[in-house]
Amino acid sequence: MSWKDVSVRVWGDFALFTRPESKVERVTYQVITPSAARGVLEAILWKPEIRYQIQSIEVLRPIKYFGLLRNEVDTKASPKSPGIAASESRQQRHSVVLRDVAYNIHARIHLKPGGDQPVQKYSEMFVRRVEAGQCFHRPCLGTREFACDFSPIIADERPIELSSDLGLMLHDIDFIASGRGNARFFDAKLLNGVMSVPAQPHGRAV
Repeated sequence: MSWKDVSVRVWGDFALFTRPESKVERVTYQVITPSAARGVLEAILWKPEIRYQIQSIEVLRPIKYFGLLRNEVDTKASPKSPGIAASESRQQRHSVVLRDVAYNIHARIHLKPGGDQPVQKYSEMFVRRVEAGQCFHRPCLGTREFACDFSPIIADERPIELSSDLGLMLHDIDFIASGRGNARFFDAKLLNGVMSVPAQPHGRAV
């Protein structure tokens, strides 16, 4: 068998899964995106010979929004730049973020071509790291400022009772040889608090 199923519970005070159509003001999706969920798993265990395929996401707490106004600079620093004068580059940006979130992420570990170790080795390693609270870097919920905690899933915890059409959601970004990224989307639906994620995003690309 070239795959194994794994799961993890994640939660945090805030989350921001930015919709790509929001240019100036950041507006979050209602639920964690598959690409953000994959980022959480890779923060816990990353190996070049494996990849994660998100199977489903369970929403464990009611969906609540929160408006956030922050001062940011509109200039990027570089080794060649003389520095940034924050008072001259400051601008206020508004974000619509999620508040008090928790999810169960269910995924499948696949071996990439050329992997010579049994996939069970990586699934057991993932489980041990989750149980011990170990990670390569602190996982986050969309942006690095919104760090999250993680643990094994709680057996008797159930998703919220909510069914909704979430519309087009970012599935992942495919990077081609030129380095350019193609964003792929899928029709996301929440059924009794569970969002199923297709293996392929039905060919929708932007």
